Amino acid sequence: MDYDIVISGGGIAGLTAAAGFASAGFHTLCVDPTPPVTMRDGEGADLRTTAFLQPAQGFLDEIGLWPRLAEHATPLQVMRIVDAGGPVAEPRVTKDFESNDISGKPFGWNLPNWLLRREMATRLGELANVDFRPGTATTALFTREGEARVTLSDGSKVRTRLVVAADGRGSPMRQTAGIGVKTTRFGQKALAFAVTHPIPHCNVSTEIHRTGGPFTLVPLPDLDGQPCSAVVWMEDGPRAERLYTLDQSAFEEEMTSRSCGLFGPLKLASRRTIWPIIAQEADRLTSQRLALIAEAAHVVPPIGAQGLNMSLKDLAALRDLAVARPEGLGDRQMLDTYHRTRVADIRARVAGITALNRISQLSKEPLRDIRARGLDALYGFKPVRTSLMRLGLGARG
Repeated sequence: MDYDIVISGGGIAGLTAAAGFASAGFHTLCVDPTPPVTMRDGEGADLRTTAFLQPAQGFLDEIGLWPRLAEHATPLQVMRIVDAGGPVAEPRVTKDFESNDISGKPFGWNLPNWLLRREMATRLGELANVDFRPGTATTALFTREGEARVTLSDGSKVRTRLVVAADGRGSPMRQTAGIGVKTTRFGQKALAFAVTHPIPHCNVSTEIHRTGGPFTLVPLPDLDGQPCSAVVWMEDGPRAERLYTLDQSAFEEEMTSRSCGLFGPLKLASRRTIWPIIAQEADRLTSQRLALIAEAAHVVPPIGAQGLNMSLKDLAALRDLAVARPEGLGDRQMLDTYHRTRVADIRARVAGITALNRISQLSKEPLRDIRARGLDALYGFKPVRTSLMRLGLGARG
């Protein structure tokens, strides 16, 4: 056998998977067709950010990644929800969900995706039993009861006991295995970029609801002496496309208005990226010698920092099964258990986040009024509020 595990996909989930399995002693190959862009201003850099919630941070620490990330991370002490759905764009309901209500730790820690890829790739270089091959893709998969054979884009073939598909929402490995998906389209697109602003964020993540989807500012370290935040702005598709093409001055005026001026005038501090918003879940999480994780298994709108944190729960579950029974790595028993362990939580969270996104899109004022009253009522009852926060961190409902 050439490898214990082959990971298809070298995004954040794939790189984390490689570090997790290699640190547990498994001989691991990780491939991705595109080398990671590890500079903020590099062509193709991923300008989105990832908020690692408490359970995810603990897992990253366990597998040796967190020591590389901690100094770059911005803690998220408060999650602020603002409803600005009235006749004019101004806050009418503002509720702060405080991490101190449920824990002595922050809700999570935020890091830029391009920096995550840089630090994670560096960590893989420190591990003796991982082979990371950026610029190489998986092109074919053949499985039988005892092994999988993976064909790579350089023409080579490797034998392995387990293939982990971390190759995105259009996963070639999932398609090769004939696993279908259920996809929900919202008619939305999201813009991602960084901004500076004169009013400090004070480690508060702020999600502003009006129409089209949330406008979310997530704290980043200061940039050139100015407070800085990452923004994800979800809008109906045609409006998002129009915003994407505005010149910088007009775009800054629009985003300052959409932020209700809560942080003062917003100044663009990066280029803009845009992508379609969907929810998606695979019909099943496994096939013979194959396990799906991350966006190969599930995609959700960027609400509540759930996406990658769901992905790390996939990875933690799969790694724990591998460690508990290494002689059964990749066999039917292991993969059936993985599916049972994860599928209910995935389906519940995809359904919940889909519903929240539908609510955030509301444009008719009477429905926006109902949304505001709902936020007020949920927040006002502390047991419900703390239960929602624990669910957001990954506790089972």
